Amino acid sequence: MSNHGSDSEAFASEPELVNLDPATTAVVHGVVPMAGLRDFFDASFGALARTIDAQRIAVLSPAFGLYHGSPGETLDLEVGFVTDGAVRPEAGVEVGSLPGGRIARLTHFGSFDGLGSSWERLLSWMRAQGLSAGEDRWETYVTQPSPDMDPRDLRTELNWPVAD
Repeated sequence: MSNHGSDSEAFASEPELVNLDPATTAVVHGVVPMAGLRDFFDASFGALARTIDAQRIAVLSPAFGLYHGSPGETLDLEVGFVTDGAVRPEAGVEVGSLPGGRIARLTHFGSFDGLGSSWERLLSWMRAQGLSAGEDRWETYVTQPSPDMDPRDLRTELNWPVAD
């Protein structure tokens, strides 16, 4: 089942609650102005690929962006991958983690431009369920973007931990 959002090219799955185990990650952390977000992601993925490959660590997930606190003029975030072990800090890459526990989740289908409305929909659903949202949340980029792809083919999983 899917609900169409305000953007006719984007829609999201029904929200759900899942239970996850904490996960070890390799990340690049930064506090980035909104206008510099794409450049930060691009540079981070390059550093991550070199470090993970050199250290022979297995990547266990698609890429993600973990956001700390509320967005403003800047975003405090970590970009990375779930890995099978801890990375040795190097070239801006450090050990991180994704939280475990109860997670509210939905999948956004379509352009990244529509992510804001999907996050709002997930938060509204959480409130309607009587759940409190945690400080941090993350996006898992299930579909790897490429310059020649149709943005409607993008799939992004939104994950918001439930505060106890």
